[in-house]
Amino acid sequence: SRPLQKAEEGRPSRTRSTMAAWQKLAGVSGAAAVGLGAYGAHGFKPKEEIYGKIFDTANKYHLLHSLLLATAPLAKRPNVVGGLCSAGIGLFSGSCYLAAVTENRQLGKLAPAGGISLMGAWLALLL
Repeated sequence: SRPLQKAEEGRPSRTRSTMAAWQKLAGVSGAAAVGLGAYGAHGFKPKEEIYGKIFDTANKYHLLHSLLLATAPLAKRPNVVGGLCSAGIGLFSGSCYLAAVTENRQLGKLAPAGGISLMGAWLALLL
């Protein structure tokens, strides 16, 4: 692919394929978040109320960070923002969804690593 802008010293150029990949991933992630949100609202019936709250938290962060992922191509370092955001969604929301659905809080142990990754994605916008 052809670079959209000239690479500045110390700054990699962005390509159409890189930008399209993050937007496609954001589309899939956002659609999954909406589908999981519908399941959480209408189909998920945990035995303990806390697991419903954990599921809702996972979904809220999943949907919000799918939007951040969609903006990754606009960042100066799209692969840093997109990579950290994707990892964060998977680790944070994924482990929370898993803990909620199985009603086993031990399966949510990766959530803090995911949260740090999501914070890193936001901070990467400063680069």
